[in-house]
Amino acid sequence: MSEKRIIPPSQLIINEDGSAFHIHLKPDQLRDNIILVGDPGRVDMVASYFDEIDYNVSSREFHAIGGKYKGKEIMCISHGIGPDNIEIVVTELDALANIDFKTRTVKPTHRTLNMVRIGTSGSLQYDLKIGDFVIAEKGMGFDGILNFYADRDKVCDLKFEREFCRHVGWDSTWAAPYTVDADKELVEKIGRDDMVRGYTIAAVGFYAPQGRMVRLQLKDPDLNEKIETFRYNGRPITNFEMESACLQGMAKLLGHRAMTVCCIIAQRRAEDANTDYKPSVKRLVETVIERFCESF
Repeated sequence: MSEKRIIPPSQLIINEDGSAFHIHLKPDQLRDNIILVGDPGRVDMVASYFDEIDYNVSSREFHAIGGKYKGKEIMCISHGIGPDNIEIVVTELDALANIDFKTRTVKPTHRTLNMVRIGTSGSLQYDLKIGDFVIAEKGMGFDGILNFYADRDKVCDLKFEREFCRHVGWDSTWAAPYTVDADKELVEKIGRDDMVRGYTIAAVGFYAPQGRMVRLQLKDPDLNEKIETFRYNGRPITNFEMESACLQGMAKLLGHRAMTVCCIIAQRRAEDANTDYKPSVKRLVETVIERFCESF
């Protein structure tokens, strides 16, 4: 029988107060049901629906509030912008759940977390309007983060990846994209007729990786048009955001449930955007909290 691996301090940094390095949460503050948002300021809005507040912790872009909603324990944490932040948050949430911080070893019994990310997004199809809610039933990451982990192929839709790369003529200097399904159980619990189930691209940046041109030229000015015409099993890519694929991929590799649902705030094909999107996001938050807590 092999000895348990002890995770060195350089690989899992634990603060002096016993909290995870970046998110500054302690193991006893973790909740099984977690809402993730990008904006640290949005955490207060989500938590305003809680009946009780147990803690309120902030560190950099990571802001977490834990409490109860209708008697169910729940927490909300912000992750900032981009897939690199998602990797940090999910890794440290999993560590709180499944690593003994005193012995630095993996706990014998796995604890499963339920994570729903509420975000904003731009639609890539004319029939998706500003204010619509879209579930990333499949999330395709342009960032390449999951490619650094063993067994990424076991959680990815390899056929989707091959067909997509062939269709758009994927440039070999870009990170290989990966595609991960949202957790089916969560999608069934959260998704209803008021939410579209889509194929979502999680871009590695906000500007050029999503086809935006300010001063710098795009390497492939036609990439968005090629993305919009791609079909997989007869279905199109629906929208752009930045975090769904990494969240869903990391969660699957670590044995957790995760999904992303976004409010459309821009129509890329119609070249329209809405900066007054907070009422729509608030309605989405209300919907997700209610369905989340009635399901678990």
